[in-house]
Amino acid sequence: MKKIISIFALAVITASAFGQAKKPTIMVVPSDRYCISHGYSITFDNQGTQVTLPDYKKAMQNDTELRLVISKMSGIMADREFPLKDLEQELKNIANENAESSVLTGKDGGSIVESPIDALKRTAKADIIMDLDYTITQQGPKRSINFILNGLDAYTSKNIASSTGAGAPSSSASAELLLEEAVLSHMDEFTGRLMRHFEDMFANGREVKIMVKLFDGSPIDLNEEFDYNGNTDELGVLIEDWMAENTVSGRYSLADGTENFQRYEQVRIPLYYERNGKQRAMDTRVFANNLKKFLSESPFMLDSKVYMRGLGEAWVVIGEK
Repeated sequence: MKKIISIFALAVITASAFGQAKKPTIMVVPSDRYCISHGYSITFDNQGTQVTLPDYKKAMQNDTELRLVISKMSGIMADREFPLKDLEQELKNIANENAESSVLTGKDGGSIVESPIDALKRTAKADIIMDLDYTITQQGPKRSINFILNGLDAYTSKNIASSTGAGAPSSSASAELLLEEAVLSHMDEFTGRLMRHFEDMFANGREVKIMVKLFDGSPIDLNEEFDYNGNTDELGVLIEDWMAENTVSGRYSLADGTENFQRYEQVRIPLYYERNGKQRAMDTRVFANNLKKFLSESPFMLDSKVYMRGLGEAWVVIGEK
C-alpha cells in the first residue's frame, strides 16, 4: 500500500511540474496606439511612403506611469506563474546587438530593416506578446481607467486572447493600482485562453511559414529530378515529402508553388527537439536549417541560405551559401 501511495504521489508531483513547465513565456508591451498617440514614435520613408512605428525605448525612458503599469501587468502574470521576458531588458539587448552589428558590418554595410516589434520578438523569443493599451480619464477629483489587452502569438501575430474593461473611479489610486483593480476580474478567462492556445501548440506544433526560393544563379530549379531512396521525383516533390515527415502529424499547407518557389503556410513544427541527449527549444531557424541540411546531402548536394523574416517565417534560398 505504501508503495502504491508513493507512486501516486510521485505521479502527482511530476504532473504538477510538467503543467508548470508548459506555461508560455510572455512579454508585456505598450500598444502601437498608446505609443504613437503619446509621441513615442519614429517615422521613416519606406520607398516613398511615410511609415510611423512605436518607439518602445523612448516610451520606457520618458513615461514613468507606463513603466509602472507594465510592471504591474507583468506582476499579475507572474502571480499566475507565467514566465516573463522584461521589455526594458530586451530593449537593452537589441541596443547591444545593433552596436555590435554596426562594428561588424562597417560604415557602408547593408542591413535588414525590421519593425521594433519584430526585433523584440526575434530577441526575446517570447511565446506570447501581451499588447496593452489603456486610457485614464479624469472626472473631477476621481480618475478611472479603460484598458484593452490582446494576447498575440509571437510567431504568427494572431490574436489568441483579448480582454477589455474599465475600472471603478478613484480619487487616490495610482495608475498601476487602477489597472490591477480593472483587470483582475478578467484574468482567469484571459489566461485560460492563453493556456488553451499553448496546449494546442504542445499537441499539434507551433505554426510557422517556410518559403523555398532560388537564387538567380541556382544550377537547378524545383522541377529537377533526383533519385532519392530508390524513387525518382522532382526536387519540389521531395521537399514536400520532407515537410510531411518533419512537421507534427504531417501538418502543413503548400499555399503556392512553381518551378522557382514553394510557399508553405500553417507549418506545424515541434516545440522541442533532442540534441546530444538534451531537449532544446525548436524555432523557425532551427527547422529551416534542418531543411538546408537535407538539401546539402546526397543526392542533392545543394548550397542554400536561410534568411529569417521575423520570428515565425524563414526563407530557404537554394543556389548559394
